[in-house]
Amino acid sequence: MQGLERNAAARSCDPTSAAPPGKSRWQRLWPVFACGAGLYSDGYLNGVIGSVNTMLSVLYPHEYKNSSASRNVSSIAFAGTVVGQLIFGYLADNYSRKFAMTLSATLLIVFAALCTGSYGGGTPYGIFTMLTVCRFFLGIGIGGEYPAGSVAAAEATGEIAKGTRNRWFIFFTNVAIDVGFVVSAFVPLLFIWILGEDHLRANWRVSLGLGVVPPFALFFLRLRLQEPEQTKRNTMARAQTPYRLVLRFYWFRLAVVALIWFIYDFSVYSAGIYSSSILAFVIPDQSLAKSFGWNVVLNLFYIPGAFLGAFLSDALGPKPCLILGLLLQAALGFLMAGCYRFLATSAYVAAFTVVYGLFLTFGELGPGNNIGLLASKTCATAVRGRYYGVAAAAGKTGAFVGTYVFPIIIRNAGGADTLRGNQAPFWVSSALCVFSALLAAAFLPRVDQDTIVAEDRRFRRYLESEGWDVAQLGCADADVEQVVVEKS
Repeated sequence: MQGLERNAAARSCDPTSAAPPGKSRWQRLWPVFACGAGLYSDGYLNGVIGSVNTMLSVLYPHEYKNSSASRNVSSIAFAGTVVGQLIFGYLADNYSRKFAMTLSATLLIVFAALCTGSYGGGTPYGIFTMLTVCRFFLGIGIGGEYPAGSVAAAEATGEIAKGTRNRWFIFFTNVAIDVGFVVSAFVPLLFIWILGEDHLRANWRVSLGLGVVPPFALFFLRLRLQEPEQTKRNTMARAQTPYRLVLRFYWFRLAVVALIWFIYDFSVYSAGIYSSSILAFVIPDQSLAKSFGWNVVLNLFYIPGAFLGAFLSDALGPKPCLILGLLLQAALGFLMAGCYRFLATSAYVAAFTVVYGLFLTFGELGPGNNIGLLASKTCATAVRGRYYGVAAAAGKTGAFVGTYVFPIIIRNAGGADTLRGNQAPFWVSSALCVFSALLAAAFLPRVDQDTIVAEDRRFRRYLESEGWDVAQLGCADADVEQVVVEKS
């Protein structure tokens, strides 16, 4: 009898075991939503700062527009995000996914509220300083959503029917980010319609303040979460991580994923931050409301690429879909650079919007959808938080670097008021897309619907071959949630 019980226990610990039976479709889907949808805050809070930058430049043309504050406010959250991704990757693996996600939501609530109330003594420089500091800590909360929320969402999709797992992960992660971008562009426009252009001080504060609402709602959902089954079976939270073995096994794969993510965020994410400024150049004689309106239209182009690409990722696989999106984006970027002379005029603003929007669409269809999916499924559950955190941190480092490098590229090419200056980012971005596609084709592994389970099995075999005791992985007598208590 005891032997039968031990065999049953062993089967329950098997990482290839099926998900617990008896769950409805909603019971299987809502954990994916609760885990992944926090990335909406990344899209909203990073997207809205582009419009806030534009409004602050109008309000403080000398103190803000021509100072380092403009760059710091828009880009400092990226630095915080990198820190958060690294810290929360460790927390997600060594404590629990739920603990890390709840903590990141708390940081988002607190510091989004503090950004809204930035005062700093009431002087312009005091406001800019407080806003910069608060956005750094806000970035840490945003960063926590990547290795905690996205990783847990990927693991939770293991309980969803095969053939649909990639799309549900994408819907609740990358599509959530893109919806955040669209809403972040629409909210400042809405308040210009309501308040007019004479109340920009209220506009930028309220626009930032609305970023509190989504993480506040998710906070309560996450309190009800249980650890994903895949985590319970394969966690390394109760053991000392054999970093030497892990690095030997994963260093090259992680380097490739991180480099592709760095290049994508450097070339596309950074350019998207300046979409308001780009459109202000295209329609220089129009109102701020019209510039913001076209910005909403541009951001809407993220959605079809991400939505249709989610289904394509299930049909083709993440790797082919990523390569396809990169090559389409490169082709369109080269076309845009070559035809910029004709597109970048107020007479052809609709054509400019469509072409630039398609450039964004193909980016979402390819790397936007699939780089996070690949990062979450190309390593074992035991170290997935740290692996994903490092890869995502490389991406945000690319975005952070891009916010500084892109203005230099534009300036060296002739300046933001010249044709060559505005062509340069598209030449650079398109060339980097081609390079990323070649990297992916040559070095990324194939990822299918059961890759997480297969990768856990492969990692266990490797650890066993190196003499590491795999009995330390997962399925301990104590509940996974108690790891937080034990380690605190």
